[in-house]
Amino acid sequence: MHDTHPIPSIPDTRAVPLYPRPLLKRTSQVERYFEQLLANADIRINGDRPWDMRVHDRSVFAQVIANGSIALGESYMAGAWDCERLDEFFCRVLSARLEEGTGRSLYEIWLALKARALNIQRGQRAYAVGRRHYDLGNEFFGAMLDSRMTYSCGYWKKTASLEAAQEAKLDLICRKIGLQRGQRILDIGCGWGSFAGYAAERYGARVVGVTVSVEQARLANARYAKLPVEVRVQDYRQLNEPFDHVVSVGMFEHVGFKNYRRYMEVVARCLRDQGAFLLHTIGQHKSVRSVDPWIEKYIFPNSMTPSPAQITAAADGLFCVRDWHGFGQDYDPTLRAWHENFQRNWHRFRKGLSKPFQRMWSYYLLSCAGSFRADDCQLWQIVFSKPGTGMFPVSVR
Repeated sequence: MHDTHPIPSIPDTRAVPLYPRPLLKRTSQVERYFEQLLANADIRINGDRPWDMRVHDRSVFAQVIANGSIALGESYMAGAWDCERLDEFFCRVLSARLEEGTGRSLYEIWLALKARALNIQRGQRAYAVGRRHYDLGNEFFGAMLDSRMTYSCGYWKKTASLEAAQEAKLDLICRKIGLQRGQRILDIGCGWGSFAGYAAERYGARVVGVTVSVEQARLANARYAKLPVEVRVQDYRQLNEPFDHVVSVGMFEHVGFKNYRRYMEVVARCLRDQGAFLLHTIGQHKSVRSVDPWIEKYIFPNSMTPSPAQITAAADGLFCVRDWHGFGQDYDPTLRAWHENFQRNWHRFRKGLSKPFQRMWSYYLLSCAGSFRADDCQLWQIVFSKPGTGMFPVSVR
């Protein structure tokens, strides 16, 4: 790695117990319950099918029953169990709603209480996900993503490759907002500048992107130095300047329910009256106030996914919804393509990194792929405009 911020090594958790053992006298009872629970999803313990769970440490059963998803993820990182097709394992687990048969960990309860008591995405906390995730290294993400380094769901309609799917998604966004040459665009959560570069190259737009990642801004400004693209390390709440259109792709998941209204107010004050605002976000069918505890601890700190009710409540009185397009099933092949790239290029990064880090990253990508396949998560592109503008997007799907 040659980047300023190297990938942090995750400790090998096999050396320590993950959680205190629950007060159960007969482990065999726990194992039988766990086996019956998985049977509801047609998963067998030590079976020979690709989605079956191969257990190397029998303490996994009690840990997962007592502590839920965080114990399942940490025990996988520690090598206590394996599965040939983690994506299909999680698709079956989530489709059968097996999480309802396990306990809530103290960590999960603490996350929920913290979300209620604090604004965990406020101020300097907004930069935490940049430091811990997006600043892992540009070379690292460059080896996993497409050539433009687009870290959001591709649009796989009439495409068969990650590269084509990501370009199709970027073009879809440009067409949905009716992008015209010379227009000034704001990209909130611009990542490595994939949309900014595409809009400037193909549509002649002038783009300002904001990100909380120093590494993303450094690469984007270098890559698009000859185009009318400016990428800033800046919190979205500091924005107060006019733009013809606003887009936000894969960033709303880091805003937090206490800030949804403020976010919409910022967009409204920056968006010219005849402009369009396109929000591209992961979502879920019910309103929550915290994220899966394993994801929060190891992948995306201070994150959560919104519901339709939370989004529309935040936009109430500010915007009209002009189009709501869901294509969450496209995240399944996107995540699997990222995982294939990650595994193929692992040899480039393995020096100085632990095996649990590799297993953690595979678990993240494939468990998320399974969640979209099971329709446990959704992906939406929502087009808004201000009331009274009469702006309706042309159907471009």
